[in-house]
Amino acid sequence: MRASNLSKHYGTTPVVGSVDIELPRGRVISLIGPNGAGKSTVMGMLSRLIWPDGGEVTLEGRPLRSWNSTELSKRIAILTQQNNLDMKLTVRELVSFGRFPYSRTRLTREDHAIVERAIDYMELGPLAERFIDELSGGERQRAHIAMAIAQDTDYILLDEPTNNLDIYHATALMRTVRRLADELGRTVVVVLHEINYAAFYSDYVYALKDGAVAAKGTVEEVMRRDVLSKIYGVDFEIIRVKDRPLSLYY
Repeated sequence: MRASNLSKHYGTTPVVGSVDIELPRGRVISLIGPNGAGKSTVMGMLSRLIWPDGGEVTLEGRPLRSWNSTELSKRIAILTQQNNLDMKLTVRELVSFGRFPYSRTRLTREDHAIVERAIDYMELGPLAERFIDELSGGERQRAHIAMAIAQDTDYILLDEPTNNLDIYHATALMRTVRRLADELGRTVVVVLHEINYAAFYSDYVYALKDGAVAAKGTVEEVMRRDVLSKIYGVDFEIIRVKDRPLSLYY
């Protein structure tokens, strides 16, 4: 999957301009940057929830605009920042929504088996019959990711999945993101504000500033004092933990 020269305006205000992104298969790619950098807008264009004003996203060599919705939903799953549901659903019912592109509302035996595997993978078995609105924030996030797993796509896009989670649940979620790539071969794209999660769990990082890619590359290439200080406008110190470059800012 590749994005070339993406741009987006809201009215006369440019939000994203000339963004190029490549998403290698089976890797975790993080989008970082300050507020207003254009991260969520880029994520929206990668998923076709937002149409670009310029440039193009291609999947399997085909422009994203040429895919019909059913085809695309079998290849890309996205979880936006707003995952609140008004319906009274159990965890199992929510995860079953991931099979909609394949069987609509008539789930087959195979669909049910895939749903159960996704529930087991996210360790949600004891919560399967609980209603979503009865769960903690971390449990709800796990249920939504189980739905994405059940969708059985090559690409999973997560827009700020650690928002409003405490350290324990945010860390557990990022470990799950890593497992999705390492164990299931998924390509996971994550918008993150906590850059140390990006450093510790990603393979590649794109740092955005003012709607443009200010830095890109491996964690080692992007998580540097000079790079981060320029992007965020604060001083950084880089330390190493388990051979990963983590940041301290002040």
